[in-house]
Amino acid sequence: MNMRTETPLKITRTTALPLSYKLPEGNTVRLGVGATTKRDAIIVRVETDSGLIGYGEAHPGRSPGAVVSLINQTLSPMIAGMDPCDVVGVWNRVNRMQLSSHGMGAGAALALSGIDLALWDIRGKAAGMPLYRLLGGSKRRIPAYAGGISMGFQAPESLLEEARGYVKAGYRAVKLRIGDTVSDDIRRVTAVRAGLGDDIEILTDANTNYRLSDAQRAMPALQEARVAWLEEPFSALDFGAYRAAARFAPQVPIAAGENHYTRFDFARLLEDRAVSIFQPDLSKTGGITESLRIAAMASAFGITIHPHSSATGINHAASIHFLAAIDNGGYFEACVSKFNPLRDMFGQTFTIGTDGCVEPLDKPGIGLDIDEAIFAQFPAIDGPGYVVTF
Repeated sequence: MNMRTETPLKITRTTALPLSYKLPEGNTVRLGVGATTKRDAIIVRVETDSGLIGYGEAHPGRSPGAVVSLINQTLSPMIAGMDPCDVVGVWNRVNRMQLSSHGMGAGAALALSGIDLALWDIRGKAAGMPLYRLLGGSKRRIPAYAGGISMGFQAPESLLEEARGYVKAGYRAVKLRIGDTVSDDIRRVTAVRAGLGDDIEILTDANTNYRLSDAQRAMPALQEARVAWLEEPFSALDFGAYRAAARFAPQVPIAAGENHYTRFDFARLLEDRAVSIFQPDLSKTGGITESLRIAAMASAFGITIHPHSSATGINHAASIHFLAAIDNGGYFEACVSKFNPLRDMFGQTFTIGTDGCVEPLDKPGIGLDIDEAIFAQFPAIDGPGYVVTF
C-alpha cells in the first residue's frame, strides 16, 4: 500500500504591523473608557517556507508599541521553525514561555491572539477551506447587533436618531453605551426603548465605569426597559462586584469577557456563577484556539458566546466564522463606527441583511485578500487612543 506523506510547513517569520487612524476633529465618541481620539490596530503576518502567508489581528491594548515589540522581538523567534498548522503546539509554547511566566500576561495574550488568528488563516488556505468549514461549521446566518464605538454619551434625541438609522439598515439589536451618570444613562435607555418599540433588542455596555451602587440604582430601569444584558459594569478584576450584582438583579443578565484572558479567567467566571453571557474577543483572549476552548466550557453550563469585536475586518471575519462553528453562538458585534476605515481596508467583511443577520466569507482561511500597500495610509501614531478625564 502506498502511503503519501507531506512535509510539514515551517514558520519562517512573524511580524507585527501597527496601524493608526486619527479621528477628524470634533468627531469623537464619548463612552465609559474615555473619548476616542484615534483607532489603533495591529496586523500580524506569519510567513512560511512554502510562501503561504497568514494574517491575524492583535488588539493594541492601548499600548500598541509594547504588543508589537513583544511579537517582533520575543515571540517571532520563539515560534520560528514550528509547523503553522500545529496551533495547539504554538499556543502551548507561547503560554509556557511567556504568557504564564515572566509577566506580560494580558499583553502576551493580545500578542498570541494575533499569531493564532494568522495560523488558522494559514490552516484554511493550506486546506483550501473557509475557516467556518475547517472548524466544523456551516454557512449559516448569524444574528448581528449594531456595536463598535458608536451610540455614546449624547442627548437622548440624538441617540435615538442614530439607533433608528441602524434599525433602518437592518439591525434588530443595538448596543447603548452607559456608564455616564446613572440618571443620564436611564434617560437615554428609556428614550431609545420608547422610540424603537418592543421588537428591537437593546443591549447596554457600561465599559467598567460603574460602582456597585451605580449598578444597583440602574438595574430597575434597565429591567423596565427590558435590556438583554448589562455588559462590563465593573473592572474585569472585580469578581466580587460581579457576584453581588448578579444577586440583586437576576432579571438583567450580566455580560463580560472582552477583558478576560484565556480559559482560566473564564473558568473563574463559571465558578462564580455571576456572569451569564460570555464575550471573549478573538484578538485578546488567545485567538481561535483558546476561544474554542472557552466556548466548549461555556456550552456545558448553558452559556451563550457573543464575541467582542476588535478594529479590523480580520477580527470581524474570524468572529463570524467562529460563531458559525460553535453550538452556543449568539450575536456578532458589527462595528458600525462612523470613523473606522481600518474596518473596511480589506473590503467589505460583512453585509447586514433584512433579517438582521450576517454570513461567513467563503474564500479559504479567514477569507480576506490582504494588500499591504494600504498600510502606508495608516502610519502608527504614538499616544493613547482615548482622552480620559478623572
